Amino acid sequence: MPWKESLVIEERIKFIAAFKREEWIFADLCKEFGISRKTGYKYLERYEKEGIDGLKEKSRAPKVQPLETPKHIVDLIIRMREEHPSWGPRKLLWRLKVKYHRVKSWPSVTTIGNILKRKGLVRQQPRRKKTPQSLFPFSDAITPNDVWCADFKGHFTVGDGMRCDPLTITDANSRLLLDCQILKKTNTESVKQAFERVFKEYGLPLAIKTDNGSPFASKAIGGLSKLSVWWLKLGIRPERIEPGKPQQNGRHERMHRTLKQETALPPRASLEEQQQSFDRFKKEYNEIRPHEALGYQTPASVYIQSSRLFPSKLQEVAYPTHVVAEKVYESGFSQYGPHRVFFGAPLIGEIVGFEEISDRLCRIYFTNAVLGILDLYTGKVLKYEKLTYNLSY
Repeated sequence: MPWKESLVIEERIKFIAAFKREEWIFADLCKEFGISRKTGYKYLERYEKEGIDGLKEKSRAPKVQPLETPKHIVDLIIRMREEHPSWGPRKLLWRLKVKYHRVKSWPSVTTIGNILKRKGLVRQQPRRKKTPQSLFPFSDAITPNDVWCADFKGHFTVGDGMRCDPLTITDANSRLLLDCQILKKTNTESVKQAFERVFKEYGLPLAIKTDNGSPFASKAIGGLSKLSVWWLKLGIRPERIEPGKPQQNGRHERMHRTLKQETALPPRASLEEQQQSFDRFKKEYNEIRPHEALGYQTPASVYIQSSRLFPSKLQEVAYPTHVVAEKVYESGFSQYGPHRVFFGAPLIGEIVGFEEISDRLCRIYFTNAVLGILDLYTGKVLKYEKLTYNLSY
């Protein structure tokens, strides 16, 4: 069948690996992967020349630009910029049109910006390292405890000037408000203690959906944080929405709106009174207030406690026998053969797994999450998003 766009590189890697095993007639292999023989030979040639990089999409941009800005126009733009080094493309274009009014056609603001960049006349702002996208796709909340949603309501100041940071946790299926607790700190330890208390009361969910803020995520491999590493060891899938898309956690955001209206407009006089207000809201929201999405039933009447109990002791991470287990050391690196792979602070002291899938490629795991693919020739890790492989333990 046709390859899905999000899995193109993975499918090409599988195609190469299958070819290397020499178990297929080439025409049948191409048919199995839904590509022509011409395309198959193209990927083999690219792989032999460039390795995994050769399997990535190539630019289709034309080598020749027939509509390139004339040199004398570029010179005028550069000269004007040098006279006014703080002006942006819009101001430069406006001034150029006034000063050289006989010129009939000027490039667009975007083109002028690109010209300035090519000439080194734009100070590049350092790029902030982005949090990698979620390792897991969103789960369906078909029954209670399939997915929990968690977030900080957003801090505000109560009457005595103290900062209020409430952590909220809901069950996506039943809409039950599992917790709404003001935390003194929003760090990993405080949030972990809050979740541990909720886990002991309600059991464990299969997945927890959050945003990309701390302590739910980090800029380490796979976007994992100390908190999400703990969830993975408990058998919980950490699922994260895309940055700037709170609607992907819409059920939780809708609860937040009601919570704000009922408890924080206006804020209470102190943190103690604010917490009491949250507690009253939680009881009414769960046990009295009918919910339209539940056919006017209450969340408490729909919710069923999880059968997965919070363990008194975490078991050590284990992998199938064909997966090589290695420890992540204090430096944040782990060693696989001659290769040092960087995992970052959240996985220090943890056991990761390496599974060779061909003579060149090796999957990297933590519990059941695939963190990337290691190129055994170059030592580079190919990162890709929203992929998971469930191992049989």
